[in-house]
Amino acid sequence: MSNNYLYIVVLQVLCFIPAIVFHEVAHGFAAYKLGDPTAKTAGRLSLNPAKHVDPFGTIIMPLMLMAIGGPVFGYAKPVPYNPRYFKDIRKGDMLVGMAGPAANLCMALVSALLLFIVAQFAPLGIPTGFSVISVLIDFFYLSIMLNLYLMFFNLIPLPPLDGSSLLLFFLPRKYLPQYYKVQQYAMPIFLVVVILVPYVFHVNPIGIYLDWTAGTLGSLLSGLAFL
Repeated sequence: MSNNYLYIVVLQVLCFIPAIVFHEVAHGFAAYKLGDPTAKTAGRLSLNPAKHVDPFGTIIMPLMLMAIGGPVFGYAKPVPYNPRYFKDIRKGDMLVGMAGPAANLCMALVSALLLFIVAQFAPLGIPTGFSVISVLIDFFYLSIMLNLYLMFFNLIPLPPLDGSSLLLFFLPRKYLPQYYKVQQYAMPIFLVVVILVPYVFHVNPIGIYLDWTAGTLGSLLSGLAFL
């Protein structure tokens, strides 16, 4: 991959936008199929990125990361849904929650397939520079990695991430009141785990987890394309 920073940032943005859009649309579509018209009524089943822009998560946060030389990362405006429409609220909540990560997994697999196809037209070795083949290879590689990182990050069982819906599904009903009490403090807890723990203890457990999961699977998928 080229070392040109601007080139990499542009490709990251082009991969990032469809990744978060499909993620959020998948949540809304799952809710719609379960009987909840909220997302459809709000116009949030659209693939138009403008419908899903969150001022901080989609614009400010990626620009801040770009300014400090970090990877382009962020989130879209959450798709609204009303679990009261579901026949089984806990099951429906889980299915809606898992739809987003599932969409990112599908996009990663499609990108891996396209990377394999493009790689067949590449000369021996991985091409460099700005040829059409090299740009497509870089794009599909970044798409694989970004979608997998989004998927595994959202599978962390902490509110407000999607993985919390999986935790809620398996949590015994007698513990639900305590769970909902803790949930109101979800964002501070989440920020402590993501920001404060690495800063204070110089250990980044989420980074380690993502490298071990998304990084490993991404390397495997991208490596298969050049066999």
